[in-house]
Amino acid sequence: MKNLALFLILLPVLGVAEPCSDLLNFQMQRLRSSEQIDFCKTYQSKVILAVNTASNCGFTPQFKGLEVLYKKYQDRGLVILGFPSDDFNQAFDNPEDTAKVCFVNYGVTFPIFAKSIVKGANANLFFQKLSNLSGTIPKWNFYKYLINRDSSSIKAFSNFTQPRQLESEIEALLNIE
Repeated sequence: MKNLALFLILLPVLGVAEPCSDLLNFQMQRLRSSEQIDFCKTYQSKVILAVNTASNCGFTPQFKGLEVLYKKYQDRGLVILGFPSDDFNQAFDNPEDTAKVCFVNYGVTFPIFAKSIVKGANANLFFQKLSNLSGTIPKWNFYKYLINRDSSSIKAFSNFTQPRQLESEIEALLNIE
């Protein structure tokens, strides 16, 4: 046991990356881009708030609150990941229209990915894993999943949970007092 602890302490010193969690063993294309994001390389050791989004939903104004959280906590290790989905028939087919809502109308700067399925057997692999690990599938747009730094704990929040209501949970995971 002592050898394992010593090994884990020395990993960063030796330049060896920590093993990636199965949850983050995933790649996804950014919205309006051909860039594929490797979640292990990009989001490992971050506190993640993953949100399934839609541009034509009554909850779409939550983008504003999500952006406030992102700006406030991104330098402390929070990343918010937006996953546009038409699972509830409220997303645009055209990525340009989705991008306009996110980036122009709401000023979103956190990562937004290409439209995908987030529930059921055809859900993208990240949301399949989130659903399995949390025991909760998105029941509507703007469901939120808060994931700790080592991806060992996932809490799900409904679309009715406003972003500001997550601050104490986020601060606890970021170890902010």
